[in-house]
This record gives sequence, C-alpha cells and structure tokens, in this order.
Amino acid sequence: MKVSIHVGVLLAVLPLSALAIQPGPAAQSQQETERWLQLQINGQAKSAVTQTATPAERERSLQRWLDSYTHPIPEYYKQSEGGKAKQE
Repeated sequence: MKVSIHVGVLLAVLPLSALAIQPGPAAQSQQETERWLQLQINGQAKSAVTQTATPAERERSLQRWLDSYTHPIPEYYKQSEGGKAKQE
C-alpha cells in the first residue's frame, strides 16, 4: 500500500520536472539561426526590392502544379529507377 502511494505521488509530480527545462535553442549555432528567423518574421531583414510574379508566370506555375496531378503514383518504387543506395 505504501509503495503504491509513493508511486502515485511520484507520477503526479513527474510532469513538474519538465518546467525546469529552459525553452529555446541551446547551441550557439541554433541561437544564431533563431535570431535570423526572428528578423525575417518581424520584417526587419526584408529586401528593399519587392519581388512579384507577372500574370503569365503565375499562370505557368499554376499549370505546372495542376499537371503534376496527371502522373500516376506507383504503388511501389523500384530501386533501379530512382537512384542508388548503399547496400551493406
């Protein structure tokens, strides 16, 4: 009985241990990447040149996307057709 109470208390307190983990990237490279992503999100690192697509470019892009649905999806991919994988 005493053991089950101890186990119950331990299981109840266990999720609280996750609160001690600091959020965010730990490595220096991860922190630098996070800073660049935040600059992009905030719009502070945006280009001065607005990039737009012409109506013809948008139409061709949409047509390529629609054409991609005309190709059948094979049930299985053959290794010889897709590339080489290292076999050990």
